[in-house]
Amino acid sequence: MAPSLLLSLSAALFLLFTCTALAQTAPAPALPGPLNFTGILDKNGQYTNFLRLLSQTQVGSQIQNQLNGTTEGFTVFAPTDNAFNNLKAGTINSLDEQQKVQLVLYHVLPKYYSLNDLQFVSNPVRTQASGQDGHLFGLNFIGQNNQVNVSTGVVETQINNALTQHKPLAVYQADKVLLPAEFFEAQSPAAAPSPGTKKSSPGSNSNSTAGEPTSAGASGSSGRNMGLGLIVGLALVCMGALS
Repeated sequence: MAPSLLLSLSAALFLLFTCTALAQTAPAPALPGPLNFTGILDKNGQYTNFLRLLSQTQVGSQIQNQLNGTTEGFTVFAPTDNAFNNLKAGTINSLDEQQKVQLVLYHVLPKYYSLNDLQFVSNPVRTQASGQDGHLFGLNFIGQNNQVNVSTGVVETQINNALTQHKPLAVYQADKVLLPAEFFEAQSPAAAPSPGTKKSSPGSNSNSTAGEPTSAGASGSSGRNMGLGLIVGLALVCMGALS
């Protein structure tokens, strides 16, 4: 009995030390790395046009740089390649560089919103483009039966596919490019001159002496008439004297 008991104890101790050693040498679980905003879009494979705009305007790198230091987070609406393909031909190319930046920023909210949050926000919701050129650049959200629609006043589309939804970043698929209404506002025409107002010609002046030559001419004509009258009068006197 004694040898068997010693053998069992030895085996148990061996197993205990082996398990302890393995536990000490097992690798610790990897810490989550920093969020990669553009990597999330690239991984999904249907956001080539939006990624190009993010790169051209440098908005992508700005969001990435701010992601790990923000307390509010970001919400991004990412238009698919089909959304860009459905735009009228030349829509993006017709925008200047500033408008392209505004367009991309218009797809970014400066706060993290879950889909549930978006159903109860106060409209209009400010975007990263808000305030530029003195314009609102806001988005309106309509929530009903757990469905969320976003409207720009020009475009409306449903938001239902979350590419990621973990604070500080939420990225949602957008099946249409969110074109700001501000891009379509008619420019106010320049104030036209009043119909009763005439432009002064060069050198003209209301207090100038432009009318004086006419006055002088009239005086000269009057003087000549008086002289002629005297001559005629003298001639008649002479003729009367001779007769």
